Amino acid sequence: MAERSALMEGTVVSSHGRHCVVETPDGERRICHPRGKKNQAVVGDQVLWQAPPPGQGEEGTIEKVKERRNLFYRQDEIRTKSFAANLDQVLILIAAEPVFSESQLSRALIAAEAAQITPIIALNKSDLVEPFARAWERLVPYRHMGGGQHYGVLPLSLRLSSEVDRALLMQHLAGKTTLVLGPSGSGKSTLINLLVPGATVLTGEISQALNSGKHTTTSTHWYWMDKERTTALIDSPGFQEFGLHHIAPMQLAACMPDIAAHATDCKFYNCTHLHEPGCGVIEALKRSPLEDGISESRYRIYGDLFAELSHTRY
Repeated sequence: MAERSALMEGTVVSSHGRHCVVETPDGERRICHPRGKKNQAVVGDQVLWQAPPPGQGEEGTIEKVKERRNLFYRQDEIRTKSFAANLDQVLILIAAEPVFSESQLSRALIAAEAAQITPIIALNKSDLVEPFARAWERLVPYRHMGGGQHYGVLPLSLRLSSEVDRALLMQHLAGKTTLVLGPSGSGKSTLINLLVPGATVLTGEISQALNSGKHTTTSTHWYWMDKERTTALIDSPGFQEFGLHHIAPMQLAACMPDIAAHATDCKFYNCTHLHEPGCGVIEALKRSPLEDGISESRYRIYGDLFAELSHTRY
């Protein structure tokens, strides 16, 4: 019987269904599959893996997933979709056109808050003057949340691929591991290729090695942005539907900073902030976000989500 090799450390850098690619500390990449029926490793996971015995192919096996700092995921009524683990931040890219969904944006922000991961919002297509002005105005509640300290909101024009945008992004990304999310048409591929030249080619090579062909866009990929391998971008699909069924209705307010800021001012400790007398959140609706208040659109999103998570409609 062939002797098995020792366990080695690695980082999961791409995920394709049952298979993933693991990178060793010296930069070598190896296709691996999980031992057992279910692959519980996601991109960003630190794992212990094992090379195959001599003469038994090249694929390694993942023997253990190390404890995670965090996990960014979404959950609907049927299934859970894990995006990535051990993140420093999530960059949510939206655009002036097509018009972004504030509900979708809020869901991603709430998932980040629940996982205690720092979110950054980037609004693309600043070269479209009037649409951008309208979109920037819609982001007033986010730009001023917590006195402007809670969310970074960056204006970008990726269509022009300017060095100004690259420098602005690098101020926020350097030395960190960042998951990039964005709906179709937001410019996510342009952003990835601006920051990681040749990323599309690299993705294609990995996909070809795994025989996943045209399914490239359904997989998640880790890219190093520097030779020292200190700054990483993770590109993941799946922003269109964003279920939050892993969050209890009464936890929702704590995951929305503008709601949370006033949730402690309520008369009742178990206030739902929907109809109770003496509710600090309802009182804050009388003031604009510029005056430490809550916008009507944000409050409406809170109410809709509370109902969704309670499995009721009102």
